[in-house]
Amino acid sequence: MLFLCYPKCSTCQKAKKWLEANHISYTERHIKEEHPTSEELKLWHERSGLPLKRFFNTSGLIYKDLKLKDKLPTMSEEEQYALLAADGMLVKRPMLIREDCVLVGFKEKDWAEKLLNE
Repeated sequence: MLFLCYPKCSTCQKAKKWLEANHISYTERHIKEEHPTSEELKLWHERSGLPLKRFFNTSGLIYKDLKLKDKLPTMSEEEQYALLAADGMLVKRPMLIREDCVLVGFKEKDWAEKLLNE
């Protein structure tokens, strides 16, 4: 299981504490130092069943500076993948990736449903 996070992010810290409290093992990856590739993002997007917009960190400064709220609707999926791959800070975090699911953002209830009820 891959845990993508930004260590200074409080939501990522909460998710990490939750994983550890529930004895869930994972491999941690710093999203800014080793950002996802377009290929990874495409695979995770398909596996998640979520709209691609959910993969964007819409509350981040870069998202706002680039005025992506207005630009995303006119961009192709390929352009969006390339944009996400260019800067890890554009990617919604934390993200947890398994063979059978991808969790984007930390909502304890959702994570518990996917990870503890098996």
